[in-house]
Amino acid sequence: MGGVTSSMAAKFAFFPPSPPSYKLIKDEETGILVLDPFPHRENVDVLRLPTRRGNEIVAVYVRHPMATSTLLYSHGNAADIGQMYDYSGYGQSSGKPSEQNTYADIEAAYKCLEENYGAKQENIILYGQSVGSGPTVDLATRLPRLRAVVLHSPILSGLRVMYPVKRSYWFDIYKNIDKISLVKCPVLIIHGTNDDVVDCSHGKQLWELCQEKYEPLWVKGGNHCDLELYPDYIRHLKKFISTVEKTPSRRNASRKSTDGIEQSRQSTEYFEAPRRSIDRREKPRKSTDTRDKPRKSTDTREKPRKSIDRPEKLKVHEHNKFNNIDKLEKLRTSLDQMERMERSRRSVEYHEKSRRSVDLQLEKGRKSVDWIDRIPAV
Repeated sequence: MGGVTSSMAAKFAFFPPSPPSYKLIKDEETGILVLDPFPHRENVDVLRLPTRRGNEIVAVYVRHPMATSTLLYSHGNAADIGQMYDYSGYGQSSGKPSEQNTYADIEAAYKCLEENYGAKQENIILYGQSVGSGPTVDLATRLPRLRAVVLHSPILSGLRVMYPVKRSYWFDIYKNIDKISLVKCPVLIIHGTNDDVVDCSHGKQLWELCQEKYEPLWVKGGNHCDLELYPDYIRHLKKFISTVEKTPSRRNASRKSTDGIEQSRQSTEYFEAPRRSIDRREKPRKSTDTRDKPRKSTDTREKPRKSIDRPEKLKVHEHNKFNNIDKLEKLRTSLDQMERMERSRRSVEYHEKSRRSVDLQLEKGRKSVDWIDRIPAV
C-alpha cells in the first residue's frame, strides 16, 4: 500500500526541472566533480552521495572560514542543485522522486555533514523551502539536539495544498501538521501573505503548533518564489541565526550537565532504528484549520530588481503551475466522486434495512391472516 501511495503522490507533488539546469562533469586531471556551466570554486565541493534506498544524489558543500553553524538546505519543487542538494530524480541524481526517497536523501546529506565534515548536530540548522519543508520537518523530529529549523513557505501537508481537508488521509504526503509539534528546537517560519501556491495559513497554523516558537515573518505582499527580494527576509533570517547561535535553547541548556558523561552515539542510530509511524501513534487532533487573523506587517518591498535568469525561471514556474492546476482539478474531482460514492453506499444500506423491515412486517401479517383462515367458521 505504501508503494501505491508514494506513486500516486509523486504524480501530483514532484516537478523536477526538465532538462536539468546543470551538467555534472568530472575533471580528468584532478578527478574533481564540477557543475557545468558554473565555474569551479576552491571553497565548494561537489559530491555524489548514496542513499539507503539505493539512489545516488548530487550535493554541494560550501565552506565559509567564519561559519559557526552549518545549514542543510532542502529546496522547493521546480528547482535543482543550484540549491545545495538534489532529491532523487532531480537534476543529475538517480532514481525517481517520492516522499520516502526525499527522506532518505536528506538523511544522506546529514550523514555526510557529520562523517565527512565533522559537523555536530548541535551546530546544524535545517532549512526547508516549500516541498522541502517535508523532509526537513521529518528529519528534525528525529534529531533532538538540533540548533534550529527554518521553514520557508512551508506546507501543512501535500493534500492540504490542493484541497481544504480537515484531517489527514492515508494517501496524503508530507504531513507536517502531524509532526511539527515533535520538533524540539527553535523554529522560524517565513511566509508571504500573497502566496498563490501555498496559502499563508499553512505557515501560520504550523507556527501555532511549534513547541519552541520564534517570532515569525509574514512578508506583506510576498508570493511563493520572491521572498528573497524583500529586505526584511534577510534581515529577519540573520537575526534568528544570530539569536540561536548566542542563546542555547531550553532543551540544550538542560542537557549540559549530562553531555560530558554520555558516550557519543553514531548518527546512523537516528536512521536505522525502526521508527513507528507518527500518524499511527498520535491521537486525532482537533482541527485547527481555521485561519488566523492577518497580522499587520511593516515589511516594505524594495524596488523590483532585474535579473538575467529570473524570466526563464518564471516561465518554467508558470508552465508547471498550469500543469499543477490541471492535476489538482483531477484530484478534486476524484475526491468528490469518492465522497458521493460513500454517501450513495450509506443511502443504499439505509434503504436495504428499511426494505428488510417492511418484508418482516409483511411476513408477520401473512402469518396472522393464515392463522385467522384456520379458525373454523361459526
